[in-house]
Amino acid sequence: MGFTFSFDAIWNNLGPLFSGLLTTLQITGISMLLGLILGVFVAIFRLSRNFFVSKLTAVYVEIFRCTPVLVQLVWIFYCLPIVLGVELGNYASSIIALTLYVGAIYGEAFRSGIQGIEQDQIDAGIALNLSAAQRMRYIVLPQAVRIVIPVLLSNTVSLFKESSLVSTVGMSDLMYLGRIISASTYRPIEILTTVAVIYFIVAFPVTILTRKIEVMVAKKLER
Repeated sequence: MGFTFSFDAIWNNLGPLFSGLLTTLQITGISMLLGLILGVFVAIFRLSRNFFVSKLTAVYVEIFRCTPVLVQLVWIFYCLPIVLGVELGNYASSIIALTLYVGAIYGEAFRSGIQGIEQDQIDAGIALNLSAAQRMRYIVLPQAVRIVIPVLLSNTVSLFKESSLVSTVGMSDLMYLGRIISASTYRPIEILTTVAVIYFIVAFPVTILTRKIEVMVAKKLER
């Protein structure tokens, strides 16, 4: 039997798919913002002179970097409520899982950026009688962020794609609705191809922007 591609299946379901995209972007955006805040603290704790703080943070980082996001998500959604005795919905579980995951990734990026700051600038802060917190706030972090922006953007694109995993816990994101619609219309090729195209349309411009920023940052660092 010959296959006939149906554009009607796509056109008639664009509304629900874009609704799912908004949910995906919302989850990605919230997880990104919380992950950035968490990542800063992770980097600071990893560089702490306190042995236990540094090692405990390192354990957290390695656990979330070296285990699949899907496992983390499923564990938080199904197991954490049993351990804590508190019922977590799929939205909260998705945000928590993605934030913890990307916080570990961002944290390592920030740590690399902080370690890339020249010692002379830190010494200048000491000479100006700035406290350690003030040096971190006014000297180290602003420069570290500028250095790691390309890495952060690249990781955010990865987060956007990894967010499709929240469909496994029933979140009505782009992937979840794509699967539901493809099953109800018996048009998986058209619908899932459209889902892939939507992901590409969102992620590709950010990828191009990341490359341009990488070149700009590299040129500034060479000066």
